[in-house]
Amino acid sequence: MSKLVNKLYQNNTIIFKVILFIITTVAIVYLFPKGGQFKYDFDNGQLWKYDNLYAPFDFAIQKSEEEITAEKKQIEANSKLYFTYNSSVVHQVKNNFERRVNSLPVSDSLTARQKSNFIRKGLNIIDKVYKVGFLEVVSQDKVVNKDEFVSIRVDNEVKDIPFKNLFNSNDVLKIITQNLDENFEVYGTKQIFTILTEVIKPNTRYDADFTEKVIANEINNISYTKGKVSAGELIILKGDIVGGKKLAILSSLKSESESKIWTESNYNWIILGYTILVALALLMLLLFLKKNRLDIYNNNNKVTFIFFNVFSMIFIQTLVIKYNSDYLYVVPLSVLPIILKTFFDARLGLFTHVLTVLLLGYVVPNSFEFIYLHIIAGIVTILSVSDLYKRASLFISVAQITGIYMITYFAFSIIKEGNASQINLDYFMLFAANGLLSFLAVILIYMYEKIFGLVSDVTLLELSNTNSKLLRELNEKAPGTFQHSMQVANLAEAAANEIGANSMLVRTGALYHDVGKMINPMYFTENQTTGVNPHHELSPRDSAKIITDHVIKGVEIAKKYNLPDRIIDFIRTHHGTSTAYYFYRKEKELNIDTEVDIKKFQYKGPNPFSKETAILMMCDAAEAASKSLKKPTAQSISDLIDKIVDKQMADNQFLNADITFKEIEIIKKVIKKKLLNIYHLRVEYPE
Repeated sequence: MSKLVNKLYQNNTIIFKVILFIITTVAIVYLFPKGGQFKYDFDNGQLWKYDNLYAPFDFAIQKSEEEITAEKKQIEANSKLYFTYNSSVVHQVKNNFERRVNSLPVSDSLTARQKSNFIRKGLNIIDKVYKVGFLEVVSQDKVVNKDEFVSIRVDNEVKDIPFKNLFNSNDVLKIITQNLDENFEVYGTKQIFTILTEVIKPNTRYDADFTEKVIANEINNISYTKGKVSAGELIILKGDIVGGKKLAILSSLKSESESKIWTESNYNWIILGYTILVALALLMLLLFLKKNRLDIYNNNNKVTFIFFNVFSMIFIQTLVIKYNSDYLYVVPLSVLPIILKTFFDARLGLFTHVLTVLLLGYVVPNSFEFIYLHIIAGIVTILSVSDLYKRASLFISVAQITGIYMITYFAFSIIKEGNASQINLDYFMLFAANGLLSFLAVILIYMYEKIFGLVSDVTLLELSNTNSKLLRELNEKAPGTFQHSMQVANLAEAAANEIGANSMLVRTGALYHDVGKMINPMYFTENQTTGVNPHHELSPRDSAKIITDHVIKGVEIAKKYNLPDRIIDFIRTHHGTSTAYYFYRKEKELNIDTEVDIKKFQYKGPNPFSKETAILMMCDAAEAASKSLKKPTAQSISDLIDKIVDKQMADNQFLNADITFKEIEIIKKVIKKKLLNIYHLRVEYPE
């Protein structure tokens, strides 16, 4: 059992990668659409590049979404409006009229016979008013064209009449006025007029619920097919243009084929296929890291960071497609290469971006167009985005990316449509929104630095500010060390630029590499301004311990001030496992007959493990040693640098660093040139 535990512990990084690989694969496959894949790729306006296609089975030709939407709109536009005729209102009005007239007192001015005539005349007017229908006020504006026919529901019967035949208040008033008998006494005419205007009320209203019900019923009865294709029937010839009816037939065949493929019996096989394809893509990413970026591959934190970003982009894109595929291009996929280039390098950023876009090809509509657009945009992102700490840089880069999106989409549109008149301008707005969202990369970079402990150029720029708290303290407590660090930073930055290393990183690391000397600054030569050397009062072993301990003290100070691990690496490695040789020889001179343990005089390491840390080791030793030259000439400086670097190489200090002999020679030349410029003698001015 103990052997198993030890084996698991020794291989824990591999086990972690396997678990991460499996989790990411399963998560991405889960996001994929639950449907089969049609074996032919086609689009409107493209050539059919496959062999002649015959129908493999009988299927119906499906109407497109545009056709169905147009039919629905036509139904809504042509549908008649329904109005309800209330017969009970007519009976109620007549009863009220008779009751009001009968309640009038009989007098010399109004006899019983006159009242009877009034009732007869009034009922006749009421019948005329309600013969077609008296429309309520709120329903009078439902129809714009008065000649349009509408449907009137009277009890269980429906009849169509012109809308203009329905009476409104003005029409009713005219009917009452025109039908009153002018031979009646004035008193009687006024009475019947007043009563009729008071009792007559609208009995016809617009029936919105019934109208909508009829429209909904007609829409439900829409046929979603427009023909049938029989098995064996020719669909399209090789070289034909996909469009019109052929496009509709191919789209219908695709839909029918995918539904036949995605059956319960095929489910597991299709999931297996998806899993293999996703696993292959992620495996290629891991193999790329192992072969070309071993330091990243060995760091589980960084591998997790890369996989997390790949999954996040796929998750966001599938989420947008699920809810509204019209916003397909609003997702800023260019953020992925921006972030990866910021924290790692351009090659890794582009490689990961391409794999992510290829995986999304299973999810998105018009996959070829999508993949082409985003790969081109990703290449432009890698080529254009640099120096994020410069405010104008990101703005210019995002503008270029957005422009590439628009130009590429324009090209696809004119290929499909044959002209520029059918271009959907909404897509240009989506690309503009995509560009604006790309600025989220700045916020994400800051968040990732805190969560994953990574370092970007923006952070390095902030740390390299010599007015920062820690560097200010170093300048106050150990001014000689501070000046030494500044000189080393300049040398290292120039060397890094020559061999293509991260100059910003190595400069920042150089500024902090000797912060441990703040603890005992006077024990280091560059800070001994008074000429007093406290090492004269110590044994060589004690002196060596103080000297070598400045690395450990520096790491402790760096952690106290929350410096990133990438900067702390420079503090740990700038002396590697070299020896405090001066004190070692002094100890041997004092103990001629005794074996001196060289390990007591060695730095604890580790050795440099990157180009940047190797550059710092060379520049640090060269700058410090150059101060010992009494007459710094070109030859003496060259010999000194060769001696120092060759000694470091002989001690295998660069064995773990990814640096070549050619690059070391270039670095040596840069150091020699820079030191020669520093120690160049000026012309003596006359007094």
